[in-house]
Amino acid sequence: MDCIFISRSTFPKVLYDELGRHFRLDVWNSDGIGMWNRKAAPPPDVLKRKFSECDGAVITIGDKVTEETLSGARIRVLATYSVGFDHIDLSAATRRGIPVSYTPEVLVESVADFAFGLMLGVSRKIVEGDRIIRNGSAGAVWGEYIGDEVWGKTMGILGLGNIGTAIARRATAFRMRVIYWSRHRKPHVETALGIEPVSLEDLFRESDYLVLAVALGEETRHIVNEERLRLMKRTSYLINVARGAIVDTDALVKALKNGWIRGAALDVYEDEPIPAESELLRLSNVVLTPHIASASLDTRVKMAEITAKSVENVLLNNGLPIYLANPGVAGVKQ
Repeated sequence: MDCIFISRSTFPKVLYDELGRHFRLDVWNSDGIGMWNRKAAPPPDVLKRKFSECDGAVITIGDKVTEETLSGARIRVLATYSVGFDHIDLSAATRRGIPVSYTPEVLVESVADFAFGLMLGVSRKIVEGDRIIRNGSAGAVWGEYIGDEVWGKTMGILGLGNIGTAIARRATAFRMRVIYWSRHRKPHVETALGIEPVSLEDLFRESDYLVLAVALGEETRHIVNEERLRLMKRTSYLINVARGAIVDTDALVKALKNGWIRGAALDVYEDEPIPAESELLRLSNVVLTPHIASASLDTRVKMAEITAKSVENVLLNNGLPIYLANPGVAGVKQ
């Protein structure tokens, strides 16, 4: 019976149940839970050994897969329980003929919901209000907790993929003017939702709420930098549900401290988990969450089902994953 290495014991139960019907499971158990908890992640030497011992592997975004960890690998499929795959050296996997599975689309609506939650949370001071109630001093400071409305304001979206489009749909219900910049124009979405393409600089200048929903790549790494943050309104907010490295963290801290923007809400960070010494943790005008935008029960179960089915497609049916992150591998496998 083929062996599947699974890098966490905390994925939804359906993943273990489904894969356990066909394969022998080798599940990494450790102290700590969560994708980003360093105590939960198998060390690189464990990944390397398991990749050489097993026929397939299920990992997640906290597991760094490099040329070194894949050296000597015998796995025939690598499935990541995530929409992102920048933690995997795709070139190294492709050269070895290893298809890489991921889970896009299924988490679109969940992430879009969460983006709106972050926007409302930071602009209406919901998190601050909760904190002040728990501290027992609400009556003394009520006047200081007046926030900004979302209704009728301008939302800018950086990256109009599936998630960006879902965010735009929600914004229209708030009668927001929606503008966007994307690497490729989306005329059909513009027509359907009545949204406007703008230049990158105008996106920063005109947005009351700038939501980041773009994929991470060389072109987009630190696309939010000091120069562009200085273009934003002093009353504006930055929301990031994409990838942490899209934002230059030092520049964002400077913007928040110096009032170039009014606030920010972040679900992702350049270093994850966010370091204990990060200045972001000491700023009152930023809302921080631990990379949980897709963390709804429905979504996580669907991600597990897709992951299991993709592994089965490769190992049982000699096919390809439902979603293939490295399409070039198809030619290598032939």
